[in-house]
Amino acid sequence: MMSSLKESAPEGATSHAVTVPPEAAGIRLDKYLTDALAGKAPEGEAVLSRARLQALIDEGRVRVESAGQPPATAADASRKVKEGESYTVSVPAPVPAKPLGQSIPLDIVYEDDELIVVMKPAGLVVHPAAGNQDMTLVNALIAHCGESLSGIGGERRPGIVHRLDKDTSGLMVVAKTDRTHQGLSLQFAAHGRDGKLTRAYWALVWGEPKPRDGTIEANIARSSHNRSKMATVKTAGREAITHYHVMESFGEPPLVSLVECRLETGRTHQIRVHMTAIGHPLLGDPTYGGGQRTRKTRLPPEAQAALERLGRQALHAHHLGFEHPVTGERLEFDAPLPRDMADLLGSLEGL
Repeated sequence: MMSSLKESAPEGATSHAVTVPPEAAGIRLDKYLTDALAGKAPEGEAVLSRARLQALIDEGRVRVESAGQPPATAADASRKVKEGESYTVSVPAPVPAKPLGQSIPLDIVYEDDELIVVMKPAGLVVHPAAGNQDMTLVNALIAHCGESLSGIGGERRPGIVHRLDKDTSGLMVVAKTDRTHQGLSLQFAAHGRDGKLTRAYWALVWGEPKPRDGTIEANIARSSHNRSKMATVKTAGREAITHYHVMESFGEPPLVSLVECRLETGRTHQIRVHMTAIGHPLLGDPTYGGGQRTRKTRLPPEAQAALERLGRQALHAHHLGFEHPVTGERLEFDAPLPRDMADLLGSLEGL
């Protein structure tokens, strides 16, 4: 694909221009731009993840020109590019982190000058958003890291390269510098397909998935019935692939299973939506766990009480591995189940 070109741009932004070659015709715009800019950006320039480019498209920062047509804004990330079209991407300069630092305890697993790995507890929102303007992981990180925190992820989520749902616990890595943010973003955009990133989750689900080792391939889109939920769809949506392995089942016939899930894509609520789609929603999931009350009555009293105390979806990001963007060192981290999930699991062992 044609090399990206650094050009003048307003407000301190950097502009990249690419022209679609014959072999790229028919590719989705967001994927084409990700591939074109990732491999051809001048040394020192930010590498743009697919998610970042989708956001830039939504913000109207991508322009398209084609023969015989006036320049226009490319507003649809799913549009198919055509041979000879020229696209210009205007990337705003990194902005300083604007959320205030707040003294919130951090469970730090690893830290160096470039990045920090933390154990996010259930109940903690990752970054400020509508309804959660402060007391987030970002506020805690700003207080801990100070001026070193990367701003390239956006002023409301500095340093953040991936997220966990508010009520999902587990391991997260956060960039402290722009160069590390760029390198980690590339690894998360590849979702392990390049062999650099590994992520695994433990989930307690109702019933026992069959087969015990399987892959769920079902596109995910926002639900047309409830905009706060995601749903699997047969057409459109975004590709979503989850690999699962049943580690242990409890009861005869099985009432609950402990499942390990590994993601090949990273969609909103992916594990929760996919496990529900195959008939095995997560225990405690208030959004996707339909029929919880009926299923709960089949559990022994101790397990019912533990599930009530859990008060969230039984999902924990227990493993995270990646290549350090600066040193090249392979880093691997594993986190045991938090107390609430461990208590629930223990209450099931007698079934």
